Amino acid sequence: MQLQEANIPSELKEILAKEGIKELRPSQEKSIKAGVLEGKNVLVCTPTASGKTLIAEMAGAKNIIEGKGKTIYIVPLVALANEKHKEFKRKYGNLFKIALSIGDMDSSDSYLIDYDFIICTAEKLDSLIRHHAPWLKYVTTVIIDEIHMLNDVKRGPTLEILITVMKQILEKVQIIGLSATIGNPLELATWLDAILVQDDWRPVPLKKGVYYQGEIEFR
Repeated sequence: MQLQEANIPSELKEILAKEGIKELRPSQEKSIKAGVLEGKNVLVCTPTASGKTLIAEMAGAKNIIEGKGKTIYIVPLVALANEKHKEFKRKYGNLFKIALSIGDMDSSDSYLIDYDFIICTAEKLDSLIRHHAPWLKYVTTVIIDEIHMLNDVKRGPTLEILITVMKQILEKVQIIGLSATIGNPLELATWLDAILVQDDWRPVPLKKGVYYQGEIEFR
């Protein structure tokens, strides 16, 4: 599928074209056909570097541009949050307001009412909910990067509760889950009430081999 065929605002297409994106990858096309740009819940399970993040970016940005509401992008690590904030601000900073919320766990961060795309960790979002952040009611898109962290002993319970609460307090919220490694994708998609998108395409073929005495023998 060509980028120009995607049902996204022209200003968003212009930004992506400047990034060198002219043709969508298989997982991106499958997600669009599954309704990710029409507000459908989608769980995307595809290999690393297959283009999962762009799927979420397009959906969140489209909803913001069309005035449907705010987008929250949840990541498991502060370092990843900083990385995504820097990347998204470079790409979309002139299109809508992007914020990073990872600090004070005893604040509702009321200033975020003025921002459209909010990047945070699961722990920070949990704090925002417990402090009754008033702007949360304007959130219409929730993106969960590395959603397989649900299986993590430390972070999993917090993330599971977060998803459950968000589904309850935001009646029409769109949930987009992203992961390269999920052992039970069908079960998770059912729990999320989401359409499962799977694809094996990767930009570089994956080969297995054994390194011994300076040489690699591929199987």
